[in-house]
Amino acid sequence: MSPKSKAKSIVKSPAKTKVPPKKPAPSGAAGSVGDRIRVRMYRQGLGDCFLVSLPRPGGQPFYLMIDCGVILGTPDPGTIMQKVVQDIIDTTGGHIDVLAVTHEHWDHVSGFLQAKDLFTSKLKFDEVWLAWTEDPKDDLANQLRSQHQALRVALAGAAVRMGVAGNFGAAQEVTSMLEFFGAADSGTTTDALDVVKGLSKNIRFCRPTDPPIDLEDGKVRVCVLGPPHDIKMIKKVNPSSAHPETYSLAAAEQFLGAVGPALSESDPGAPFDRSYQVPYPAAQQMSFFQSHYWGEQIGVTEKDQSWRRIDGAWLDSATTLALQLDSATNNTSLVLALELVDSGDIVIFAADAQVGNWLSWQDLSWNIDGKKTTGSDILGRAKIYKAGHHGSHNATLKEKGLEMMTGLEIVLIPVDHAMALKKRWGNMPLPQLLDRMTELTKGRILRIDQPVPPELKDRTQDQPLYYEVGL
Repeated sequence: MSPKSKAKSIVKSPAKTKVPPKKPAPSGAAGSVGDRIRVRMYRQGLGDCFLVSLPRPGGQPFYLMIDCGVILGTPDPGTIMQKVVQDIIDTTGGHIDVLAVTHEHWDHVSGFLQAKDLFTSKLKFDEVWLAWTEDPKDDLANQLRSQHQALRVALAGAAVRMGVAGNFGAAQEVTSMLEFFGAADSGTTTDALDVVKGLSKNIRFCRPTDPPIDLEDGKVRVCVLGPPHDIKMIKKVNPSSAHPETYSLAAAEQFLGAVGPALSESDPGAPFDRSYQVPYPAAQQMSFFQSHYWGEQIGVTEKDQSWRRIDGAWLDSATTLALQLDSATNNTSLVLALELVDSGDIVIFAADAQVGNWLSWQDLSWNIDGKKTTGSDILGRAKIYKAGHHGSHNATLKEKGLEMMTGLEIVLIPVDHAMALKKRWGNMPLPQLLDRMTELTKGRILRIDQPVPPELKDRTQDQPLYYEVGL
């Protein structure tokens, strides 16, 4: 089904003709505040899960769900995500008009595995939206997926070798980054996306070149801002051009070519056949190596012999590449801008988009009702902004991002700072960014790990499981 025909199917086929009557809309779904759009941000922990409702006069709301996940390491994540999904079922009557999944990171998709039984038996989805990066017919998408998968396998092998060599800190750094793609005992992000793709026969692979999508009889218009169909922009993950030393996928290709073979069982470039090699743990137990490589050298001033060993030094680039893989995946985020047609107000869901994704919006334009609308126009009319990557330093641009949102009213940040500290992400969210957001919104910052601020008390549903605000 083409993008245009899918958009019409959403508008022309209201939910009431397809499913049993829904339960009443949540309290606060209508009124002076929230009578046009409401956004429910779930408080499951460090991760994204949103339920957007577009009220219909005298009928049930149109529901858009965005992501469903929580970071690996969250206590009892299965129970938490089951509660979240059950609340979505209770609220929507088991019917979602559109499910949008932004990118392949565990904190955005884990719930599709942790609550798989509820998704497959208790919920109906008219459409599933994914970024073009999931399109099996897109050559660039296939290239990126193949490259990322190969790098994940290589980095997993590198982490093991680092541990064997005693470089436990670096091994933990790499492992921590790989946790964004799941774990053996929990399933992987690929498994979660397989569940997502089975939830509807109507799958839309979204591109910034798509025409705007009309929802709810044209009352809401959706523009796809990202990800850019440009590998150079996807590689651009650092916010400052003054630091060219930051990561690019070219380094990943070098790593896979030079180091990858050494991570396999057989390394054709090794100087000795495997039958003549001494495994590292065995060498540590042999007297010769103990005296010449780990013991003190007798008769010289320099006693430490660690200089003789290369250990895992050849794997030092793995930590850099793990961070690069994480950032490149973030930069493939599906970014949606929801426009309330009657007022022109915009709600932006930036997922975890980083610099290249953001910069690409400046070149976007659409012809809407005979008028040209640009990416800059959309930023200028933003009223609600879902902060990128839990408020991280590299996921909200300054001059070509936040500073353009001159009418911004509310910022939503799905962050758990205590968990971020456990993961050693001390600047999540970034204090300087929070300060500027606070200035722009006059204190209307809604974080899942903090109480509702006084400035939002009169327009927020405050529940242990979620916060909900509206326009």
